[in-house]
Amino acid sequence: MPHALPDHTTGTLTSHDGTALGYRRLGSGPAVVLTHGSLMSSHDLLLLGAALSGEYTVYLPDLRGRGLSGAYGPDHTLENATRDVAAVMEHTGAHRIFGLSGGAVPLLRWALDAPAGYRIALYEPPLPLRDFSPTAWLPRYERELRRGRAASAMVTVMRGTQDPPWTRRVPRAVLVPLMGLGLRAQARRAEGGLTLRDLLPTMGPDARVVREATDLTRAATRVRSDVLLLGGSRSPGYLRRGLDALDAALPYARRVEFERLGHLAADNGGRPDLVARAL
Repeated sequence: MPHALPDHTTGTLTSHDGTALGYRRLGSGPAVVLTHGSLMSSHDLLLLGAALSGEYTVYLPDLRGRGLSGAYGPDHTLENATRDVAAVMEHTGAHRIFGLSGGAVPLLRWALDAPAGYRIALYEPPLPLRDFSPTAWLPRYERELRRGRAASAMVTVMRGTQDPPWTRRVPRAVLVPLMGLGLRAQARRAEGGLTLRDLLPTMGPDARVVREATDLTRAATRVRSDVLLLGGSRSPGYLRRGLDALDAALPYARRVEFERLGHLAADNGGRPDLVARAL
C-alpha cells in the first residue's frame, strides 16, 4: 500500500531574476529546507519532510522548470541555480538545508561563500570526476527528446547516470520497450505528483548545471559550515567516489552510508525515515 502523503501548504518566493520559485511547507519549529534531485519535484520529498515536521518547519522548493516554480530561462547556469538557493535561504531564514543528487550541486556551490553556522547535508551530488563525466549522455538524450522518443531518452539517462546500476548490463533493445510500458504505468499512479514524462525535459538544464561543477570538489575546502555527507552502499561507484573526494576536501564533514540502500533513499519510495534519522 502507498504511504498517505502529508497535508501541507504552498507558497512562492521570487529569485534574483524575477522567476517565481514555489515551495511546499509543513510542520513547525526552526526552518529546514529540503531540495529534491533531477527527475523529481518537491512532491517526491514529502515523506522526508513529514518525518522532520514534528521538530521543524520544513520547506520543499521546486527547482525551476517543474511543479510550482517558473521556467529555467534561456541562460540557466550553475550560478543562476546557486542564486536560487540563496533566495530560498533568505526567504525561509533557514540555517539547515538538505540537497539530493543534482539538487545538491548548486547547494554545494552556495556553501562555498556562505558564512559559518549553517548545517548542510548533501546526498550524493553527481560531481564530475577525473575519470568519469556524469553528463556524457547529454547529447544523445537531447537528440532523442527532440525526436519525441521519450522512452529512449529515459533509457539514455538511466544508463548514463548508472541509476539503477543494472541498466548498463541490459541491452537497449530490451530496455526501451520496457521503459515505454513503465512510463505509461507510472503516469497512471503518479498520486498528484508530476510524471516521469513531465519531468524528462528538465534533465537537460539540470545536467548542464552539473557539467559546470568541474572545480567544486577542489573548492570545497572553502566551506565553513558543518556538512553531513550521505550515500547508499548500493549507489553507483562514481557517486561514492565523489563523496570520498568531498570528505577529503571539506574542513568540517561527517559521513553516513546507508547499508543496502541506493541513490534515492530519501524520496517517497525509498527509506525517508532512515534519512530523517540521520539528519
